[in-house]
Amino acid sequence: MAGPTDIETSGVPIRAWIRGVPADEKALAQLRNVAELGIVHSHVAAMPDVHFGIGATVGSVIPTRDAIIPAAVGVDIGCGMMAVRTSLSASDLPDSLKPLRDAIEKAVPHGRSDNGGKGDRGAWRQLPAKVETAWRRLRPGYERILERHPRLDRGASAEQLGTLGGGNHFIELCLDEEGRVWVMLHSGSRGVGNRIGTHFIELAKKDMQHHLHQLPDRDLAYFREGAEHFDDYVEAVGWAQRFARENRELMMAAVLDALAHSKLVPRFQRGEVVVNCHHNYVEREEHFGVRLFVTRKGAVRAGRGELGIIPGSMGARSYIVRGKGNPQSFHSCSHGAGRLLSRGDAKRMFTLAEHAAATEGVECRKDSDVLDETPGAYKDIEAVMAAQSDLVEVVHTLKQVVCVKG
Repeated sequence: MAGPTDIETSGVPIRAWIRGVPADEKALAQLRNVAELGIVHSHVAAMPDVHFGIGATVGSVIPTRDAIIPAAVGVDIGCGMMAVRTSLSASDLPDSLKPLRDAIEKAVPHGRSDNGGKGDRGAWRQLPAKVETAWRRLRPGYERILERHPRLDRGASAEQLGTLGGGNHFIELCLDEEGRVWVMLHSGSRGVGNRIGTHFIELAKKDMQHHLHQLPDRDLAYFREGAEHFDDYVEAVGWAQRFARENRELMMAAVLDALAHSKLVPRFQRGEVVVNCHHNYVEREEHFGVRLFVTRKGAVRAGRGELGIIPGSMGARSYIVRGKGNPQSFHSCSHGAGRLLSRGDAKRMFTLAEHAAATEGVECRKDSDVLDETPGAYKDIEAVMAAQSDLVEVVHTLKQVVCVKG
């Protein structure tokens, strides 16, 4: 049965959609730490994919009054999902999907090499025209941020726009319940977002250095509205979220172009259904009649009628959902299945043979470097969906046939 479980704390309550889904004690302890902060309004919402994170819990929704916690937003600012339905059907795909995977991997830089240096395979050596055009739109905002925070001007920025990254970021070809082909991808603001997030997390700790001992976790340092760096952070995090959305749109266009030019599939139409949503971000919203900053760290906005994406793992189903606008979750739902095991534990527990069996029928990497992303490292997506049936309704069920990982 769906619905929240109330967890009492010494601060505001925690409303957790975790019925039938494991939630480890470390994650619950993090949620209690957040609930103790005096800036949190009414309650903290925990999604069924909740699991331990850095500073704040992944799978949490944190409403704050006149303040923002940079570590709750995190360093993968604007990370999220995009999905596009095409007019292609399963019967239009070639018998061997390896050439399609090769075409996608050639079209979108992914992964990381050369320690992120000039030879990094996950960045552009020369910007494509579409990326150059997008960067021209983004660059003025970036330069305004650099005027006040020049130390952010290091590492790649434009070179990573329109690129995937590594870890749990992916590009997939999926089939829905009618056998229609979708392209789905997961990525965020790349290195520049990481630098912005890290920089302002440290600034928040510095600004609160005389009060850190009063916090349940020093990573929960925050900026109050009107404080020296508050406006700078709001500007920077907003810019990083725009970068992330643009990043996904550029990759999606590149993948669709690669499929069209591959001659491996017939001509097709794209964009009949398009969803592009963040799941690591902060926005000012109104809830319970109060204007708040709502931080979704591993959660998707699910306002009434709004479309969202809840992916499974490399071998599990994913879902296109429509929000029900549940006020108790601050109009939110989970951002995926959620990790069951840490990356290290997953690599120790699973073998390559087990990973190959779990991803049977999916054209994807089956080597030791992706064992931490094997399906068994994640919670059961079906249980996660059942636990939040009062938050979203399923519009489409997707199953991947091709998965590209960095």
